[in-house]
Amino acid sequence: MDKLSLIGLIVALGAIIFGYALEGGVISGLLHGPAFVIVLGGTVGAVMLQSQLPTFKKALEIFKWVFWPPQYDMQAGIEQIKSWTSTARQKGYLALEEQALTVEDPYAAKGLSLLIDGSQEDRLRDTLDIELTLERERLLDAARVYEAMGGYSPTIGILGAVLGLIQAMAYITEPEKLGVGVATAFLATIYGVGFANLLFLPVANKLKQIIEEKMQYHELVAEGIVAMQIGESPANIELRLEAYLAERHVSAGY
Repeated sequence: MDKLSLIGLIVALGAIIFGYALEGGVISGLLHGPAFVIVLGGTVGAVMLQSQLPTFKKALEIFKWVFWPPQYDMQAGIEQIKSWTSTARQKGYLALEEQALTVEDPYAAKGLSLLIDGSQEDRLRDTLDIELTLERERLLDAARVYEAMGGYSPTIGILGAVLGLIQAMAYITEPEKLGVGVATAFLATIYGVGFANLLFLPVANKLKQIIEEKMQYHELVAEGIVAMQIGESPANIELRLEAYLAERHVSAGY
């Protein structure tokens, strides 16, 4: 589990709620069902309208990556490619059929299958590059669903505020009902801005980072398989792929 994501969410919500309480606010006053339904329902509905079904389903599927991100061990990937290379040099590419069937990563499995089938270097590289580009776009489109939510949410919050004020004006002579309308107005705005900046936009940005990490790993796999195809030794392949370790360290701020 990515503890930083959980801690960040707790810190953000905790700071706002604690600060509100310090000002003398009643925390239960931040809970308002109608405003919540207007903002969340309106935002999700708007995004469903703009999205295609496969993209929306993929967005729901990868949401868990924010808290349980897939792990891509570059060093382990290099060692795996070296092992494949040694096997291929000793027994030929056909000896990799079992690995192609059992490897968990579909991208690596496809690359090995192309290698076993005898694809030439240019065709092999082009196929893997196309697959990588399409995979990146599919995943980034899914991440943009949350980015779109972050754009719609504040506007839907304003819509909820207007609806609340309309309700309040209808009961201007009845103070209790007037208060309900005003509460809906203010809380809808809070929910809209809060959902956008504390949830939707951070989720979108976190997913984009994870997707780029996944793409870097697959670039490493593609480079390794192409190097195998042109007959490089395990030692030379390791030297070539070590650049990805350096890139990973730089992107992580090491």
